[in-house]
Amino acid sequence: MAKSGNGPLKIRTYGDPVLREVSKPVAEITPELRQLAQDMLATMYAADGVGLAAPQIGKSVRLVVIDIAKEESQRNPLVLFNPEVFPDEESELSVCEEGCLSVPDLWAEVARPNRVTFRALDIDGQPVEMTVEGTLARAVQHETDHLDGRLFVDRIGPAERAMLQSKLKKMARGRK
Repeated sequence: MAKSGNGPLKIRTYGDPVLREVSKPVAEITPELRQLAQDMLATMYAADGVGLAAPQIGKSVRLVVIDIAKEESQRNPLVLFNPEVFPDEESELSVCEEGCLSVPDLWAEVARPNRVTFRALDIDGQPVEMTVEGTLARAVQHETDHLDGRLFVDRIGPAERAMLQSKLKKMARGRK
């Protein structure tokens, strides 16, 4: 795995135990954690993702990075330490296809609230609270799930999960 500051990090895949751990809260945002966030952004961009959580690169800390911009010129990265997500009680559920850098080449329909509010600390340790919807709301929920040891495949229906089960088992076996 690459060391901090040396480009993209190794993304952990389905079957890696770190993906099922509940991440530890960040007590203090250190220069090392800021560098980790920058390295995570570089890794996410290199993998053509829209989000990455620290467990996906083997770190069990409550840190996620997100950027839903399609074009490099429009990048607007979010770095969130200790994020908490609160679904909007009045928001409708939206069903969209999701994928994950830690579950490569698998996509599934996932129902999530279309609008949420989140609270977190930014890269400078300043509190941030935003209400977001659509793709950004989905990304925040997906990445925050990682911090609780949950993957998008845990949120799909039994029929779809049964169809993906052999691929998931093969992916997990490939790790050993």
